[in-house]
Amino acid sequence: MRDIPVLYIVIPCYNEANTLPVTAPLFLNKIQELIERNLVQDSSRILFVDDGSKDDTWQIISTLAKNNKYFAGIAQSRNRGHQNAVLAGLMESKDKCDITISIDCDGQDDLNAMNEMVKKYLEGFDVVYGVRNDRSSDTFFKRFTAEAFYKLLRVMGVEVVFNHADYRLLSARVAEELGNFKEVNIYLRGMIPLIGFSSTEVYYERHERMAGKSHYPLTKMLELALNGITSLSIKPIRIISSIGLGVSALSFLMIIWTFVRYFQHQTVPGWASTLDIICLMGGLQLICLGVLGEYIGKIYMETKDRPRYIISKRTDNMEENNELDK
Repeated sequence: MRDIPVLYIVIPCYNEANTLPVTAPLFLNKIQELIERNLVQDSSRILFVDDGSKDDTWQIISTLAKNNKYFAGIAQSRNRGHQNAVLAGLMESKDKCDITISIDCDGQDDLNAMNEMVKKYLEGFDVVYGVRNDRSSDTFFKRFTAEAFYKLLRVMGVEVVFNHADYRLLSARVAEELGNFKEVNIYLRGMIPLIGFSSTEVYYERHERMAGKSHYPLTKMLELALNGITSLSIKPIRIISSIGLGVSALSFLMIIWTFVRYFQHQTVPGWASTLDIICLMGGLQLICLGVLGEYIGKIYMETKDRPRYIISKRTDNMEENNELDK
């Protein structure tokens, strides 16, 4: 059995001025409950990560941190996206705690699952995934596309946990190893399983958003899906290579057939067949160029080696760490 850990709850926030007053007390109640049950130490904290919000999110975080020792906050210099915000929180807290639990700000994920997560850590697990036991609260479209996305990732060779988002517990040594992954194009749901270490799952019900509105529209979901596939798998390139070989073989057979028909004097001049072949080949080439271009773009961004996040502000209880760029 492990010693009682110090926990940091990492919560990314983007324009959550309407949500924080509702959910912050719930997070506070949960961490106090965990302390009272002797599951985590009193030095545990709730770390909000302001992802370049344009509303009063940072002011609310600062006020929470001034009024209660369990709250802390950091702010990114600009909006960098959900995955970078989670990473920033994990990297900024990994030297201050034994475990982190990342969770969204909206209150949809069941906070009671944290109790079981910490117990699993005490049993010896280094990674505990929060997994939805059903998606009945989602619309049919979202449920269908989400399940199709997970299946597509697995087909593409990406190791992911089905119905798991970013609600998870990581031990400090897992967070330390995550820091050694230097890629700029981040997809944590696929990166965490690559680290290894002992892992398990905790199942929970996901509720409706408590306040505010979602900042993850369909366009951002598609962008995340594309980033997840191209950042962690080269299978699309192999697929288009296979398609290219197949089309080349088919074209070669068509050429032989055309010559045979020509010498049999059975060919009829026409534009339809020519046009069909041009359209088919042109479409395939554009698709293949698009996939290759996506990977080349990823390589371009990686070679720049830009910082994945930049912290511009910290609450007083986070000021001892003065390293700005990661």
